Amino acid sequence: MNGPAAQGRVYGVGVGPGDPELMTVRADRLVRSARHVAYFRKAGRPGQARRIVEGMLCSDAVEHAMEYPVTTEIPLDDPAYAAALAPFYAECAARLLALVGEGEDVVTLCEGDPFFYGSFMHLHARIRGHAAVEIVPGVTGMSAAWTATDEPVTWGDDVLTVLTGTLPEPTLVARMQGADALVVMKVGRNLPKVRRAIAAAGMLERAWLVENAAMPGQTVAPLAAAAERAAPYFSIVIVHGRGRRP
Repeated sequence: MNGPAAQGRVYGVGVGPGDPELMTVRADRLVRSARHVAYFRKAGRPGQARRIVEGMLCSDAVEHAMEYPVTTEIPLDDPAYAAALAPFYAECAARLLALVGEGEDVVTLCEGDPFFYGSFMHLHARIRGHAAVEIVPGVTGMSAAWTATDEPVTWGDDVLTVLTGTLPEPTLVARMQGADALVVMKVGRNLPKVRRAIAAAGMLERAWLVENAAMPGQTVAPLAAAAERAAPYFSIVIVHGRGRRP
């Protein structure tokens, strides 16, 4: 009599900020050998994580695109946003669990690092406890961004503060004031607000806007020179620390 089939495993694989050469050796190995590859994307788009691994997948790999029902069409603080995404993540988790139950491993592609502002976290919370989940860390977008400025982001005893541009402007100003080194994620359409907050915190003269770090079309410019506009989705603001040095 045959025993129960062995369950598979879900891998949350960080594929880095954009350049395939910034993937870890382990991530590269898992992606190239995967039979099932899952990734998030906006409807009608290939998806950034999938773009990074173009040409790396096995010819017989089965792809599972998970298309967001909304992205920025609804404000993040609108209850409708969570109401739309919660069942979406639940359905995606169920799809992966079904594959795992058939004994299949699933490699889920994650931009940057899976545990740093990534959508995979929402799957992890729903899958953990029901199936084996393994995380493969990746190079973050913020480390690619400060590397693009060609300056160290922290010195000596500097404390790095990471904020999101989605926060209210008064909150941004309060958190920025007194910060040694600063990273602002989720800039996008929040660029004018972020620029005003950094100016109010007295940091504008040393702030940089990095768009599409480690991707085609990367740009690096002083934030003070940024026009009143929305920035690309993959944009990060960097303020370098000025701490203790030998």
